[in-house]
Amino acid sequence: MENQIAHLETELSRHIWENKYRYSINGSIKDKTIEDTWRRVASAMAKAECQNSVDWEEAFFETLSNFKFLPGGRIIAGAGTERNVTLFNCFVMGVIDDSISSIFDHVKEGALTLQWGGGIGCDFSTLRPKGSLARSTNNISSGPVSFMKIWDAMCDTMLSTGARRGAMMGTLRCDHPDIQSFIDVKKEPGILTNFNLSVLITEDFVNAVNKDEEWLLVFPEKEISGQVDKDAIQNTDSVYRKWPGFKGKVPCRVFGKLKAKKLWAEIMKANYNCAEPGVLFIDRINALNNLKYTEDIFCTNPCGEVPLPPYGACNLGSINLTQFIKRPFTKEAAIDMEGVKETARLAVRMLDNVISISNFPLEKQKIRIYRSRRIGVGITGLADALIMMNKDYGSNQGREMAENIMREISHEAYRSSIELAKTRGSFPDFKAQAYLKRPFIKQLPASIQQGIKKYGIRNSHLLSIAPTGSISLLAGNVSSGLEPIFDYEYSRNVLNPNGSVSHYRVRDFAYRLWVEKYGSANNLPDAFVRARELSPLQHLKMQAVLQRHVDNSISKTIHVPESYSYSSFKNIYKEAYDMKLKGCTTYRTVKNRSAVLSSD
Repeated sequence: MENQIAHLETELSRHIWENKYRYSINGSIKDKTIEDTWRRVASAMAKAECQNSVDWEEAFFETLSNFKFLPGGRIIAGAGTERNVTLFNCFVMGVIDDSISSIFDHVKEGALTLQWGGGIGCDFSTLRPKGSLARSTNNISSGPVSFMKIWDAMCDTMLSTGARRGAMMGTLRCDHPDIQSFIDVKKEPGILTNFNLSVLITEDFVNAVNKDEEWLLVFPEKEISGQVDKDAIQNTDSVYRKWPGFKGKVPCRVFGKLKAKKLWAEIMKANYNCAEPGVLFIDRINALNNLKYTEDIFCTNPCGEVPLPPYGACNLGSINLTQFIKRPFTKEAAIDMEGVKETARLAVRMLDNVISISNFPLEKQKIRIYRSRRIGVGITGLADALIMMNKDYGSNQGREMAENIMREISHEAYRSSIELAKTRGSFPDFKAQAYLKRPFIKQLPASIQQGIKKYGIRNSHLLSIAPTGSISLLAGNVSSGLEPIFDYEYSRNVLNPNGSVSHYRVRDFAYRLWVEKYGSANNLPDAFVRARELSPLQHLKMQAVLQRHVDNSISKTIHVPESYSYSSFKNIYKEAYDMKLKGCTTYRTVKNRSAVLSSD
C-alpha cells in the first residue's frame, strides 16, 4: 500500500508520540515533528556502521518514517538522546540464591533495571517453601510468594506515576511446594498488581496429568535443613529434578503430593476467574532453544515473547504489514512480499546496531547480551492486513497467508544475519557444530544452513512476536502483533505523564480505511472478524502456525467472552501444549475487571 500513514493520522497517535516518544530535555523540545523522531533514531542506529553510515541512515529513515518497521518503544524513546537509559525493552534477572542478602541484591538489580526503562522477569523457584528451615541459619522461610510482594512494592515505588507502568514477569515451577499459593495469589484484588504470573510447566507434569498420576511437590535437599511442621512433609524420600541454580539434576526432598489433574484444574480455574496464571512449557522452551548447548532458561520477559537466560535481554521491533498491502479490499488485493523481505533485512541490521549503541543497567546484562546478540524481528497489523486482503483471520486461508508471511520474514532475517556475520563476525557463543544441530536451525532451508556453516551468524535468535501496544497506536491503531482486531470502534484508556488517565474513542486501522474508501460502514466484508467472534481454538491455531517460524516465542492472549463455559475453557492450555506452543495466556472478560480496551 502506498505510504498510507507517513504522518500521525489520529489524535491518539499524536498523544502517544508526544507523551512516550517525543524527545525533549530541560523543557526544550528537540523533536518538532514525528519525522524528527525518526531521523534521531535512524541517525543513532547508523552510528554503529563502519562504512556508508550516511547511506544506511537514509535507508533506516525511509523505513521508519513510512511506518514500515516499528522499533520497540525504548528504542524510539531513547535512541539518539542524552538520557541515561537502555534501548532494551525486556530483561530476565539473575538466579536468586536462597538467602536474604541475595534476595535484596536482586531487588536492587531489579530496581536499577526498571529505573532505566526495562521490564523484568524473575523466577522465584529457587526460594524455599513457606515454613521450611535454612540449612545454615535455621531461619523459617515465608515462601516465594511473600518475597514477591517486596518486588511488587519496589516496582510501585520506582514507577508510581507517569505514562509508563512497571512490567514484571514472575514464574514458579509446577513442582514447587508453594505452587498452589502462587496459583491463587491474585484471587485477592490488589495483590502483585505489577506482575504477570506464569507457571513453569514440565513435560513430566503434563504426562502425569494425562495418566492421572500423583504429582510430587519438591525442593532441593541442599537448601533444606528441616521443617517447622513435620507433618507437612508427607515423606522424606528424595527424587532428582533439574532445578534453577544447579547444573544437572539434583536430589530434592518431597514436601507433598497431590493428583496432577487436581493441580491442573486449580491452574485453569484461577485463570478462568482471574486471567492468571499463564503457562510456560519450560522443557519445550529449552529443548527448542538455539543456545541450549550453552544456557538454561527458567523465565521470560514480562509478556512472554522472549524466553531468556539469567541476565539475558532482547531488543524488539515489528514489521507493520498494513504498509505492504496493494489494492486493499479489492479482488486483486495482495501483499508486497519483496517489500516485506527488504524490510526484514533492514530490521535485522537496525536491531543489531541497537545492541552496539545501547546502554545497560548492569554490566552482567551487557556481557550476556553481547555473547548472544539476541534480537526479535516480529510483525504487527496482521489482522488488518488479512482483512485488507479479504482473508478471514479464523480460516485456513487466513492462517496459510499468515504463515507464508512469517516464513519469508524468518528466512530473510537469517540470511541478513549471515551477511552481517561476514563483516562483523558471529556472536561470541556461536559454535557451528552445536548450533547447526538445534531443531529450529535444522528446519531452515539448506542454503541458509550452508551459509551458517560457512560464514557463521551474527545473532543467536532473530524472531519474536511482541504485543506492540503503544507502537501500534503510534502507527494509526493498526491491529497489535498477531492479535485479531478488538472491535471496529472502541474506547481506549491511556496513561498520561502525571498518572491520570485519558479516554480516547478509536477506530481500527482497516475499518477506518474502509470507511474512507467507501464512505460507509455498511456491508463490511466477511473478513472483518473481531476477537470475540473467534473461538479459542482459532486463536491457538494462528499462534501455532506462526510459532513454527519464530525462534524466540510469541505474546498472544486468547480472548474469551464472560459467557464462555468453564467446561469448554478448561482444555485451552492442554490444546496449546498439544499444538506445540511454548506458552499460553488467556483473558476472559469479566465485569468489574479493569481493562484498557472497552467496546460499547
